[in-house]
Amino acid sequence: MRNARRTSQILFFALFLFLLVMTEYNGTDQISYPVKVFFDFDPLVAAAAFLAAHSVPKMMLWSLLTVAVTAVFGRFFCAWVCPLGTLNHVLSHNRLKAAKNVRRNRYDKRQSWKYVAVIFFLIVSALGLQIVGFLDPFSVLIRSFGLAVNPVFNFLTRALLYPLLALDWPWLSAIVEPVFSFMRSYVLSFEQPYFYQGLFIGLLFTAIAVLNQLRRRFWCRYLCPLGALLGLLGRFSLLKLKVNKETCTDCMLCNRNCEGACEPHSSESWVRSECLPCWNCVEACPHGSISIGLGLPGRGDAEVDISKRAVIASAGAAVGALALMRIDPRKVAPSARVSSRDSSRYNPLLIRPPGAVAEEEFLKRCVKCGECMKVCIKNAIHPTLMEAGLEGVWTPYLKMQLGYCEFNCTLCGQVCPTGALEVLSTEEKHKTVIGLAMFDRNRCIPYSLGRNCIVCEEVCPTPKKAIYFEEVEVTDRDGKRSTIKQPRLDPHLCVGCGICEYVCPLVDKPGVYITSIGESRSKDNQLLLDVYGKGKV
Repeated sequence: MRNARRTSQILFFALFLFLLVMTEYNGTDQISYPVKVFFDFDPLVAAAAFLAAHSVPKMMLWSLLTVAVTAVFGRFFCAWVCPLGTLNHVLSHNRLKAAKNVRRNRYDKRQSWKYVAVIFFLIVSALGLQIVGFLDPFSVLIRSFGLAVNPVFNFLTRALLYPLLALDWPWLSAIVEPVFSFMRSYVLSFEQPYFYQGLFIGLLFTAIAVLNQLRRRFWCRYLCPLGALLGLLGRFSLLKLKVNKETCTDCMLCNRNCEGACEPHSSESWVRSECLPCWNCVEACPHGSISIGLGLPGRGDAEVDISKRAVIASAGAAVGALALMRIDPRKVAPSARVSSRDSSRYNPLLIRPPGAVAEEEFLKRCVKCGECMKVCIKNAIHPTLMEAGLEGVWTPYLKMQLGYCEFNCTLCGQVCPTGALEVLSTEEKHKTVIGLAMFDRNRCIPYSLGRNCIVCEEVCPTPKKAIYFEEVEVTDRDGKRSTIKQPRLDPHLCVGCGICEYVCPLVDKPGVYITSIGESRSKDNQLLLDVYGKGKV
């Protein structure tokens, strides 16, 4: 059984890596195999999305399959499928072999932390706050691999192969060139990715890995909210552990080899909710005293240690978190003349990806997985820090000085697992406004220096240029007159793609920038756009 489990773990982890690599621009505007498939089987994200957004996500149907398997086999998903669980298992292997003290691999009351956490997440989701993505295992894994591991892998691979190709040794080129061609075509990103907070997210992921040296599968035992949810459901599973006390010698090899620290040395002490059906205890027992079969849960089964006080505390923390995140002063409407019913433009530089639903709904759906950031062709989408307030930490926004929104690209909506970004056709994308370009006349070269610069107009992608020129006559300090072209903007044609800001030759601070005014998803911003549209921008 152990070999079967390991085979399953390897296959699902390989599938995760394959889908992660395929969640990448490959020359066409189509993602056939997005890694979001794993979210479809995540009942925690499905439940949180249902409670927060009050709508039934498509993933809810597939996640019920995970619930059904859990009802029969307990936390089968954690031990046989979950790629983060597999990674923690591999990183814990040496720790267990070196552990001579069996006590350090036995049940710890602090393993109930994750149950308190999942209660907190479900209550806060019911209150309309979507923050489960901070600890959901798939969000953690995809965000960490997409924003930290993948950029490092791309950088090191290119740093290694480019010098080897430059050596111009025929025998070496014959080996390296096919490898590099394959990597560039199927594995490496379209361009070297860079992400704000990539180092911080990478350090958090490293911490998760290192904690396995403190306790085996530390994440799975103490922190994972999905594991806690499956553990609560697994209390009613049909698995039953039996120990033959006549042949048992209390050697405790079962406890030493246990993946979940569920006390399998006795039927009375066995914690069903903590059991990861790995069958290590069965195979480790030298006398064959332990067996696992099917049976109804009994009253004598040990239960997880969750006190009523902890449940009440988690409910209170959920209410407090809601209040803390909703009283952010940056969410106050910037002017009394503007309706406060839509607060999506409290930060003018908070440019959401195309297809984003209204900000309030967006925050209820986004699980901060980072898939849209990884798939962006021009590396324009980055995780927020405080740009969207506490509630919006790690949600996606566009940083135009690092990239821009490709006019014909619709990939980000295709990979979003919860519908925070809607899937757009190319025609719909062309009509979707994510912001509005503004000229800084103190910096724009034709305005501030009186010299011609036509870069922004040349790159403007709209069929009828949103940026056009108006010839004006200027006088230099010597009184010499000349005619230059000053850029103007038609606010009803600009889609806010940001390419003008990205290519502006003023590299320190562009002479044109994108603001969230005019975005299609905001009715209030459309009213402001009508005001701006009456004059030249």
